[in-house]
Amino acid sequence: MQPYHAIDDGRWAERYIGPTRIQTTYAFKSLLDADARLVFGSDWTVAPATPLEGIYAAVTRRTLDGANPDGWVPEQKISVEQALIAYTRDAAYASFEENDKGMVKVGYLADLAMIDRNLMTVPPETLKDANIMMTIVNGDIIYKP
Repeated sequence: MQPYHAIDDGRWAERYIGPTRIQTTYAFKSLLDADARLVFGSDWTVAPATPLEGIYAAVTRRTLDGANPDGWVPEQKISVEQALIAYTRDAAYASFEENDKGMVKVGYLADLAMIDRNLMTVPPETLKDANIMMTIVNGDIIYKP
């Protein structure tokens, strides 16, 4: 799933699919509650290719127009930890790479990003403002501003 679509489509979806159907649209929490494996990614160029915006979308569900400050279909919000797992461990599972990546673990590829704040402790509305300080792929630093 691409969580960014929830904050984009949430601006207009109810007009087109109705109030009943939106309850199961981008149903992140319902899927997790049903023990489904939730996998996040992006389909750039349709949505930003930035996982931080996707995490923000999954956790806050605040639509881009500001019309839903408490979240669009707020009962489908998930935690930062759940969103991080969907972008990492479970995304690796979906691509049959769960034994090579998706976690910081001995023997796994050292693919990770260092972020300027602890996503687990900052106010959710600030998640989209986080900055990447360094990106490491296979143990090599490939980005450092």
